[in-house]
Amino acid sequence: MMPNTSFTNLAIVAAIAFSVPLLLGFAPRLRLPATVLEILAGIVLGPSVLGWVSVDTPIQILALIGVAFVLFLAGLEIDFGRLRGRPLLMTGIGSALSFALALLVGFGLRAAGLIEAPLFIAIVLSATALSVLVPLLKDTEQITTPFGQLVIAAATIVDFGTVLLLSLLFSREATSTSTQIVLIGGFLLLGIAIALAAIRAERSTRLMAVLLRLQDTSAQIRVRGAFLLLAVFVAFAERFGIETVLGAFIAGVILRVIDRDVMMTHPDFRHKLESVGFGVFIPFFFISSGLRFNLQALFDSPGALALVPVFLIALLIVRGVPAVIYRPLLGRRQMIAAGLFQATTLTFVVVASQLGVELGIISTAVSAALIAAALLSVLIFPLAALTILRNEPAAPTERTARLPAES
Repeated sequence: MMPNTSFTNLAIVAAIAFSVPLLLGFAPRLRLPATVLEILAGIVLGPSVLGWVSVDTPIQILALIGVAFVLFLAGLEIDFGRLRGRPLLMTGIGSALSFALALLVGFGLRAAGLIEAPLFIAIVLSATALSVLVPLLKDTEQITTPFGQLVIAAATIVDFGTVLLLSLLFSREATSTSTQIVLIGGFLLLGIAIALAAIRAERSTRLMAVLLRLQDTSAQIRVRGAFLLLAVFVAFAERFGIETVLGAFIAGVILRVIDRDVMMTHPDFRHKLESVGFGVFIPFFFISSGLRFNLQALFDSPGALALVPVFLIALLIVRGVPAVIYRPLLGRRQMIAAGLFQATTLTFVVVASQLGVELGIISTAVSAALIAAALLSVLIFPLAALTILRNEPAAPTERTARLPAES
């Protein structure tokens, strides 16, 4: 027998997921990510304001799959071809400087008595929003330029580093750091072994012929295989006592490595995965994040409310200031725009904040302040960056045109 479950809340959340991008479609000049409005809609319609909908079992399950898909698609965005030569060196130095600044800010906030978990806050402040930046750079035709490649390369390094650090230092499993290192090392080795096995299997002409025959039928075999890869790595991460977000992220990275499709035999595969993720599961994660958002805790605590602008400025310092390293590669205006793009964050902050509350590392008020600052970063920083780039030529300048060849 099926459990006695109401699908009313599910229908309301599905209606929000449908309505938000539709409304944004009527205002194409408003370059606002749908995820921001989804979270805001969840806050307004949820227990914090109107109380029309709450997180129940169906929404919780779909939201869990949604957060896995967010990290899975983020891992799938990693282009290792961009992570080489001088861009890799510059973005690597910038990422290291960013984390150093995050540590200074984190311990400075603790010294001021504003927070109690400086290392956790430092990791959260170091994050960027690859899932937000990629669509924005695509829409503005900047993603293929040296500027866009530099921003994506920096976001890639930071995304991987923050997910790894979160899994290493803060886990639901009560294990020591050394044990976590061993577990993550074993998990990564398992991932490499699976990737090598998959690459070897791809050399089988018989297997590839079957995949090609089934990929666009009702079997949708490649989509099913991708979901299997995601489920397997999330399950393995849980077994290893590692945060499942790392498992989902690594699954995306592995799929990127093993499925290069140089012959363009399945060009719609990535679009199908994005359709499943962004069309079904991911909106449930963001809307449910808004439903869980404790607005009352934010306004009941003057200290937490004051933390919102503090965290927003901290994001700009931690992620924006290191962009000065790009000055030899980019012009001044593009350097400033790169810093603003890098200071944009959302997905990781939402995921990490929820984890921090579950583990008792941060309070619900601090979590609300972090998410509020992240929402403001998505509203303010990309718009400012696009305004700066508006008068920039679409083609790369003579100086930036030399960037890919420098290695």
